[in-house]
Amino acid sequence: MQYYVFHDLMLHEESITYVLMGVILLLSLGWWMFLTGKEPKDDDHHEIPPDPTT
Repeated sequence: MQYYVFHDLMLHEESITYVLMGVILLLSLGWWMFLTGKEPKDDDHHEIPPDPTT
């Protein structure tokens, strides 16, 4: 890509920076939701099985 003035280059670099910051923000939000998400409740493995002798 050819830039005729320095301002064109800086505007292009700034727009790429803003796009990358937005992508990083969305990925960070998704990662945070993944880490703090609740797992399905499954308490069956904590219960004491009934005594088969009684």
